[in-house]
Amino acid sequence: MPSYARFGKRVLDLTLVSIACIPALPVIALAAVAIKLDSRGPVFHRAVRVGRGGRKFTFLKLRSMQVGAEELRGLLLHLNQAEGPAFKLHNDPRVTRVGRWLRKLSLDELPQLLHVLQGHMSLVGPRPPFPEEVERYEPWMLRRLSVRPGLTCLWQIRGRSDLNFEEWMRLDIEYVDRLSFWLDLRILALTVPAVISARGAY
Repeated sequence: MPSYARFGKRVLDLTLVSIACIPALPVIALAAVAIKLDSRGPVFHRAVRVGRGGRKFTFLKLRSMQVGAEELRGLLLHLNQAEGPAFKLHNDPRVTRVGRWLRKLSLDELPQLLHVLQGHMSLVGPRPPFPEEVERYEPWMLRRLSVRPGLTCLWQIRGRSDLNFEEWMRLDIEYVDRLSFWLDLRILALTVPAVISARGAY
């Protein structure tokens, strides 16, 4: 394994997250107020996700859906617009008014900076999947779990939800194969215009 993957990537994560936390904290605070004013329920949403090596961890996001959204998911499965194990629904009725803006601008992901500090995640890497999604993976897809999951990756800068499930998985495998310092910097730089354009964000 290259030295960057073993050591350098973690140094890059800690350096950039330490800088990013300063502007992120007031944004999270303002988003928290908006969430509380918009709908009842907690500010944060917690869910179990799968990390590197198949290890599970508690995943934190700013709540963008109504309380009880997970229980309602089963009633919406017939409307799923994603292929494969993933669940994606454009104009999901469970998403709150404030939640739509949080998702559009990816602000709901900001609490995951904490996971990067903890070592559960990296700034760049495949998005952490739900356990039930991993159970339905084809064998070749499991390679995406060989690195820490991330806040952004090739999938985010090449269309996000506009891509089908297999394209998403292949981009993640491509990232695992090409992992390098320069690729991480390129993905981070291209994530900013991708978020601003909101292409495939829902």
